[in-house]
Amino acid sequence: MKNERVSSIDYIRRCLRRFLATCLVCILCSGFFSSPVCAAQEDSLANGDTQTRHWNFTLEDVIVIAQSKSLAALVAKYSFVSSYWQFRSYKAQFLPSLNLGAGIGQYNRSIVALQDAETGETNYVQNDNMNNYLQLSIDQNIPFTGGTVSLISSLNRLDQFSPGREVAYNSNPLYVYYRQPIFQYNRLKWEKKTEPKKYEKSKRTYLEDMESIAVTATTYFFNVLRSQKNLEMSRSRYESTRQLYAIAQERFNIGAYTKDELLQMELQVLNADIAVANSEVELRQAMLSLRSYLGMDDSEEITLVTPSHFSDIVINEKDAVTRCLENTSFSLNNEINLIEAEAAIAQAKAERGFSATLTAQFGLTQTGSDISTSYRDPIDQEIVGLSLNIPIVDWGLGKGRVQMAKSQQEIVLTQIEQEIIERRQDIYIRVVQFNAQSRQCDASRKADEIAAERFELALQRFRNGTISILDINTAQNERDEASSQYIEELANYWNYYYNLRKDTLYDYINGKDLDAEFDKIIDN
Repeated sequence: MKNERVSSIDYIRRCLRRFLATCLVCILCSGFFSSPVCAAQEDSLANGDTQTRHWNFTLEDVIVIAQSKSLAALVAKYSFVSSYWQFRSYKAQFLPSLNLGAGIGQYNRSIVALQDAETGETNYVQNDNMNNYLQLSIDQNIPFTGGTVSLISSLNRLDQFSPGREVAYNSNPLYVYYRQPIFQYNRLKWEKKTEPKKYEKSKRTYLEDMESIAVTATTYFFNVLRSQKNLEMSRSRYESTRQLYAIAQERFNIGAYTKDELLQMELQVLNADIAVANSEVELRQAMLSLRSYLGMDDSEEITLVTPSHFSDIVINEKDAVTRCLENTSFSLNNEINLIEAEAAIAQAKAERGFSATLTAQFGLTQTGSDISTSYRDPIDQEIVGLSLNIPIVDWGLGKGRVQMAKSQQEIVLTQIEQEIIERRQDIYIRVVQFNAQSRQCDASRKADEIAAERFELALQRFRNGTISILDINTAQNERDEASSQYIEELANYWNYYYNLRKDTLYDYINGKDLDAEFDKIIDN
């Protein structure tokens, strides 16, 4: 009877494992058949490369790989590089620029109105000419005034085709041109305030993105670690349950156990075997997600090392709030929003009232029938002009735009004040949670040790026949729950920690602000 019962259990166990293995293969083939991981694996098998590499990864290892190889890391990198070139383009506006201009083949054949200077009579005459010119200039923006100064040299050639063929050159060997807007919106002035802050914000945003990757990698890490522990506990539970079932069979044979108690143990063996198969599927799914995030393929086997926690790290709430407001992109974003609101008011005021533009040109010029003559004995030229724009009646349009800009500024101020209050509260809560979590981890670790020791003692007592099946099941459940709870508390601890790093850009373990080698990021 004993052999028949063991044989039936083994048969049922083999059937269950085959069924679950078949389901797992179907899931993996349907969900990942066309994925890059499977494609890489097929290429590896086609090339005869079936060697599997094994890695033991700590939490820090997983985070380092994620921050260097994951898709999110590439997105963060190229977002920063884009911001860098935007800042470079902004700074280029304040450097002198060398420009070459040309007008080639500007042919004009038409009838134009020509007025006699002496009689005032206007006649329509035929015009048939071609104009060509070259101009070389050095231009410099002036941020303080919003003006532009240029040093220019140009040459014009005019070909007149009718009534007779004539060629004339007009040279400007050198002249200075200056354009100055008056009472107008100075874009460069305001960009000089915002663009450096935007570039600094992009650096801090990159650091925050890296810490967000660390948070995500931590979640994937503990998903796999949780599955590893579940599989380890399931296998341990299955082996111990088989041992207990063998003991129960011996006691049943001598009449110390009832058939109901023996069937209860047999059912526990079957449930434990099913739990092992389910845990294997769960681990494979969690491992696939981790490999995908880290950019690793199936040829690399991963085992995760359970991290510890730092009981001696206690974060001060006020220090964390200060670092959040000083180190992160949050404060810079608020400053940029305030400056842009002020710039919008300045622009609305400039566009509603009196404005003028002063232009001045001083230099040398000459004309001639050939190039050499047009450069001989140049004469000086002075051109000065002032254009005005004075709105008389705009039906309150300009005033309305100013009031709209001021209202928007008040909205921005109110939003910033509210966001600062909410951010302070959020950081305070996160710090309290983190500091309390350290004690939770200590308590859970101790509970895990006690539950494991209690189960070993209960197992010995069950073998000696001094406790019932209910007592050993209770001890086993408490051991498994304590082990799972310890992993959960560790996951919460490290998630709190890396979220605080992201919100403060401060490394509390090493006691320093977070930074990156931005020059290398740009060069790579």
